[in-house]
Amino acid sequence: MSVSNFRKAKEKAFLIAVGITTLIAILPLFHIIATVLMNGLPPIVAKGPVFITGTLSEGGIGPAIVGTFMLTFLSSLIGLPIAFLVGVYAYEYPKSAIGRLTKALLQIMLEFPTILVGVFVMDIIAIPMGTYSAFAGAFALAIILMPYVAVYTHEAMRQIPFTYREASFGLGLTKFKAVFRVLVPVSKRGIMTGVLIGMAKVAGETAPLLFTTGGLYQSYPHSISQPVGAIPLLIYTLVQSPSASDHAMAWGASLVLLLIFLAVFIPIRRSLKEVKL
Repeated sequence: MSVSNFRKAKEKAFLIAVGITTLIAILPLFHIIATVLMNGLPPIVAKGPVFITGTLSEGGIGPAIVGTFMLTFLSSLIGLPIAFLVGVYAYEYPKSAIGRLTKALLQIMLEFPTILVGVFVMDIIAIPMGTYSAFAGAFALAIILMPYVAVYTHEAMRQIPFTYREASFGLGLTKFKAVFRVLVPVSKRGIMTGVLIGMAKVAGETAPLLFTTGGLYQSYPHSISQPVGAIPLLIYTLVQSPSASDHAMAWGASLVLLLIFLAVFIPIRRSLKEVKL
């Protein structure tokens, strides 16, 4: 075999190996989606609109859906501005003592057990208030969301060529304007990726909610100072029951949660145009 043919054979073998390993890596994802779809669709079809709008006693998960949106919105409202500014600070002052400490803490928070966050928030909010509440749950989720957004913001801005900063200063822009009018818009795709991942993370969290929200499934939530339910917490509660009907409802709730995630993540992700550097 000639050297040229040998190289082509090695290249083909390499591409085949990469393709196989990629398929192995993504196969569990498709298996999860297919399993949730096959098990979750029948109970939703059987109960119809009541499954989406009804309370738990009516055979529905309406309060849990509303609670999930409420918790995700409140946690984003609390955590996103702080996380974004932290990421920008870590990018602007990477060599300062606070900047290095911030990056180290962010990496730790990414792997921090979320159940401990729930215990912490229970101690500082739920116990003093004397009740579980949507605010306590949202605060716990905001703590979990922040490191994802901050790290992605920092990394997205770090990928911008230094010439963009120089050009901004050359036009007479201050550091504030250079960052927020030039660098942030250029890195918005990476920043939004972090926002979506952070929101997806908190929307599917269960452990912190065990100690903070209390769970409300027989009526719709009407105040952030009162207990609230969530789809992941409801799924956790239902799967502990020996009842087959409760397990079927848990599968249906899992499918609803999956569809909510896909309905939010995919359109926003596709709408973000990549900026060519």
